[in-house]
Amino acid sequence: MINRGHDLPLVRQAELLKLSRSSLYYEPRPVPAAELATMRRIDALHLDYPFAGSRMLRDLLRGEGIAIGRERVAAMMRRMGIEALYRRPNTSKPAPGHKIYPYLLRGLAVERPNQVWAMDITYIPMARGFVYLAAVVDWFSRRVLAWRLSITMEVEFCLEAVEEAFARHGRPEIFNTDQGSQFTSAAFTGLLLENAIAISMDGRGAWRDNVFVERLWRSVKYEEVVCCERLVSA
Repeated sequence: MINRGHDLPLVRQAELLKLSRSSLYYEPRPVPAAELATMRRIDALHLDYPFAGSRMLRDLLRGEGIAIGRERVAAMMRRMGIEALYRRPNTSKPAPGHKIYPYLLRGLAVERPNQVWAMDITYIPMARGFVYLAAVVDWFSRRVLAWRLSITMEVEFCLEAVEEAFARHGRPEIFNTDQGSQFTSAAFTGLLLENAIAISMDGRGAWRDNVFVERLWRSVKYEEVVCCERLVSA
């Protein structure tokens, strides 16, 4: 958005875009290796103990000899886009400006392809940082219909994956996601409604509602990504 070659001064550009002036001079730095290793361990523990919050993860890490505080663990969890999964009060209350749709799959017999698709986002550790992986999965066949990688959690890469799945495999009757801001956004739900697709959303923190995609993440991250890392480092 900022054009450093424009005649308009950078300060004025920042004012018009409502950006902090200090952000104009920020230069991104790679994630330190030690911090990345801790994030990878938090991610692994999160899959083993999805109910663990920052306190419990801090204690688990300290038990492994990693000196870390709760606030640091919480900051890393936010950066990775993960949180403890548990039942909460007022789970049907929508986020400001975002409509939350009901969960449509409870008790539903999924008997054919393109009856139900699901989508989720996960964190993937890399050699010098991390990226986010989004995938569209057919619930009946367990087939990955489309996927995208992104360095941010903006909605655009999710839309691209869904549009590719539409182009290659047609349209589902029901599309299920969690209540992440990407999936509750007007851009994402609008795409589904334009294609006459029923929208289903998991209960907040109810990972079992989208268990097939969660199983996919475990396979991808700890049978494919980790194995490849070990082969490269060997």
